[in-house]
Amino acid sequence: MLARVFSCAVVGLDGLVVEVEIDAISGLPGVDIVGLPGKAINESRQRVQTAIKNSGLPFPRRRVVVNLAPAALRKEGPAYDLPIAVGMLVHQGVLPLHALDDAVLIGELSLEGSLRHTRGILPAAAAARAAGFRRIFVPAADAREAALIPDLEVYPLETLRDLYDFLTGARQLQPVPATRMEAASPPPVLTDFADIRGQEHVKRALEVAAAGGHNLLMIGPPGAGKTLLARALPGILPQMTLEEALDVTRVYSVADQLPADVPLVRARPFRAPHHTISHAGLVGGGNVPHPGEISLAHHGVLFLDELPEFSTRVLEVLRQPMEDKVVTISRAQGTLTFPANFMLVAAMNPCPCGYYGDPVRACTCSMSAVTRYQKRISGPLLDRIDIHIEVPRVAYEKLTGLQPGEPSAQVRQRVEQARARQRQRFAGIAGVHANADMRPAHIRQFCALDSAGETLMKAAMQQLQLSARAYHRVLKLARTIADLAGSPQIESVHLAEALQYRPKDLLA
Repeated sequence: MLARVFSCAVVGLDGLVVEVEIDAISGLPGVDIVGLPGKAINESRQRVQTAIKNSGLPFPRRRVVVNLAPAALRKEGPAYDLPIAVGMLVHQGVLPLHALDDAVLIGELSLEGSLRHTRGILPAAAAARAAGFRRIFVPAADAREAALIPDLEVYPLETLRDLYDFLTGARQLQPVPATRMEAASPPPVLTDFADIRGQEHVKRALEVAAAGGHNLLMIGPPGAGKTLLARALPGILPQMTLEEALDVTRVYSVADQLPADVPLVRARPFRAPHHTISHAGLVGGGNVPHPGEISLAHHGVLFLDELPEFSTRVLEVLRQPMEDKVVTISRAQGTLTFPANFMLVAAMNPCPCGYYGDPVRACTCSMSAVTRYQKRISGPLLDRIDIHIEVPRVAYEKLTGLQPGEPSAQVRQRVEQARARQRQRFAGIAGVHANADMRPAHIRQFCALDSAGETLMKAAMQQLQLSARAYHRVLKLARTIADLAGSPQIESVHLAEALQYRPKDLLA
């Protein structure tokens, strides 16, 4: 008897329904799996056979062929254990033939028949709902994640036997309630701006960057507080919208980095990879491409400390994602696209010893060494960074001062207000969430200058030798500064502050 059940494959960040067909053929007893299965699926023959027997259920004593359709799609991962096992039970007549025609089955089986956590549940559940399925059976550990998808009954399973008893009427199994997605409270602030002494101009630059989603580079000697300031940035970032939270959760689900007790990621990601990271680790890749650090930082912050220590190849691959907000990975099997709308926050020393230009401690590097060190960061990459800010050493008086700084909560309020103005401005424009996302057409529409601003910008173009990209980035930055000030128009003072964030010649 031909049995047919349904599962789901995850391709990139999207789910695709897979039909699992099972029937008997002539030959010695055994299991053949066809339909471009990966190694983990081929190994499922032993897992499924042992899980069925340890659940007290019969295993076919004939030669069985399992077909995963569509056959042209490469299938990977252990998520097909459950549908293969259930299909075999349906094939033997142990379970009703059409009991699961409206359901999708996903889950990895242990040898004793229990179900383990499986990655990619959220996109799989979304694909099941889009295909018109009414029910989905998943491991109990992943049920809350699947319940994020509305209008879909999510049944949690601890063991294969639970599903058998439910389908045969031996026990009741209730679907989990829909996961509530109400507005979350702000995440706890690990490093508060009030605890950072001095560096007021750097805090202002971080506020501007957070308000508009701009990239930022901090340059200063060791111990000036660059890393501390960067780690304080999450405390002033605005709350993610529900749409953004679902996008981030989908990435983390596919990358298998979603915490077990957090079905929905509500805090903006903050990723800080080490400078020894590989090209594939940063942008994503592998035989079966998985999201890299830039996708895990989607709608959040990618912090690169000691920027010149990253390999040139790793840094140069950032250029396209910083512009397009997506990263495309091509393999022989096909091309996948992952989201990469992140804020780049980087920190670096001015030279190998770290003290070039320091007024207190003399630099021990030769000019050629300083030049080589700074040239590790290419001009095109620097041109894509909106804010360049110097972080000098902190004076003793400021370190020991008793006057507290402005807390992160107050700064966050201004950032939230600025983002609210941007959401209203860009309502109905696809792909534009903040000022940093604007394209040239949007800049012409929303970043008009008055006569004084035009005069100032013309002089800056000539003196600073700004490229067309730098010109647009200055205007976007000025628009953000105007939003923080509550001004509907970009004024000369806003433009002047934006121009101050352009890179300086450190070798001068």
